[in-house]
Amino acid sequence: MELLNNVWNALTTPNETLTSLLTIPLFFIENLLILYLILSIFKIEISRKMKIIYVTVSSLIGILSNFLIPEPINIIFNYIALFILIYIVFSMCKTKTLIAVILPTSIFALLSSLISNPYITILNITLDDLLTIPIYRIFYLGIVYLSIFLMILILKHNNFKLDAFYNLSNLSKKTSHIILINLCLGFLTIIIQLIITAFYIDKLPIWITFLAFITLLSYFAISLYSLTRVIKLASTTQKLQNAEEYNKTLSILHDNVRGFKHDFDNIVTTIGGYVKTNDMEGLKKYYVQLEDDCQKVNNLYVLNPKLVNNPGAYSLLTTKYNEAEEKGIKVNMSLLLDLSKLNMKIYDFTRVLGILLDNAIDASSECDEKVMNIIFRDDAKNHRQLIVVENTYKDKNVDTEKIFNKGFTGKENHTGLGLWEVRKILNKSKNLNLHTTKNEKYFSQQIEIYY
Repeated sequence: MELLNNVWNALTTPNETLTSLLTIPLFFIENLLILYLILSIFKIEISRKMKIIYVTVSSLIGILSNFLIPEPINIIFNYIALFILIYIVFSMCKTKTLIAVILPTSIFALLSSLISNPYITILNITLDDLLTIPIYRIFYLGIVYLSIFLMILILKHNNFKLDAFYNLSNLSKKTSHIILINLCLGFLTIIIQLIITAFYIDKLPIWITFLAFITLLSYFAISLYSLTRVIKLASTTQKLQNAEEYNKTLSILHDNVRGFKHDFDNIVTTIGGYVKTNDMEGLKKYYVQLEDDCQKVNNLYVLNPKLVNNPGAYSLLTTKYNEAEEKGIKVNMSLLLDLSKLNMKIYDFTRVLGILLDNAIDASSECDEKVMNIIFRDDAKNHRQLIVVENTYKDKNVDTEKIFNKGFTGKENHTGLGLWEVRKILNKSKNLNLHTTKNEKYFSQQIEIYY
C-alpha cells in the first residue's frame, strides 16, 4: 500500500524530470501517428520495414534533441532532421516533403491549442502543473493522441486525398520555389501565433482560445486551398503546353497519313511491278525507303501524351524529336514502359535524358547516315527500367570514360559539362546506372533504373 502511495505521490506532484522520462514512450506513439497522417493524406504505400525505420529513427531524434539540445535549437534541429528523414524514406520531392513536415505538425499544434485551455480550466490547474505533473501531462497527451487517431480513421474512411499534391514533382522550379517560400512563411506565422497562445494559455478565457483556434484553422484551411489551386493551375498550364505540342504532332501525323493514303495505289502498283519482274533486289531497296515513311508515322503515334504519360518527359521528347527531324536525322522510337511509374525523380530523369538526346542529335547530325534510336522498356526479369539512346557517330576513337570528365568536349563552343552532370546525378542514387558502349555503327547510352 505504501508503494502505491509513493507512486501516486510521484505522479501527482510537480517533477519535471520524471515527467520527461515518462513521456519518452509517447515519442514513439506520436511519430507513429505522424507516419499514418502522412500515409493517409498522400496515399503512399511503404513496406513495414520502412515504417519501423521511420518511427524508430524519428523517435530517437526527438528524444535526443529533447534531452541533449537546448531550446529553441532542439526544435529547429528536430524539424530539419524530420525533413531529411521523410525525404529519404518516402522518396518525395522537396516541396512535397516540406508539406509532409508542416501538415502533421500544424494539425498537432492546432489540436493542442484547442484542448489545452479547457483541460486546464476543467481540472483547475496551471500551465506549470500541466508541464511538470506527470499524470496531468500524460492524460493530456493521451487526449491529443486519441483525437489524432480518430482523425486518421476519418481520413481513411472517407478516402480523403489531396489530388493536387500528386502533381508537385511536375512543377517548374520557379513555381516550386514560390510554393516553398509561401509554406515556410505560413508555417512560421502559425507557430508564432501558437507560441503566444500557449504562453498565455492559463490567463486567457476559453472563448478567446477557441476564437484563436478558429482563426488559425481558417488561415490554415485557406492557405491549403490556395496552395492546391496554385498547384492545379501550374499543372493545367503544363497540360496546355503539352496539348499544343500534341496538336503539332497530330497535324504532322495527319499530313503523313493523308500523303500515304494518296500514294497507296501507286505504292501497291510499284510493289506489283517488282514482284512481276521478280526483281527482289529492287523490291528490297524500295521496301527500305517505304519503311522509313512508315517509321515516321509510327514515331508520331508513339508521341502521344496517353502513351508518354508524363508531362515533363512528353514535352522533352516532342521538342527533341522535332529538332532531330529538322536536322534530317532519322528517329526510331519504341515505348514499352509506363513512365508514370518511373523509379527515378522526374526532374533528374528529364535532365539526364535531355543531355543524352542533345549529345545524340549533335553526334548523328555530323554523319552521312543520320540515325537515332530511342528505346524505353521494362526489364522485369532483372527488376529494372531501361532507357536506351543510340546514335550514329563520326569519331570512332571516342573514349567512353573520358567523356564523363569535367570540361571534356570534342566540339567548339561546348562546356563539356553535360555528361559530367549526368554522372553527378546518377551517383546520388543507388538504384541508377549508366552503361556506355560503342560499336562500328552506334554509340549507345543505356540508363538503368533498378527497383
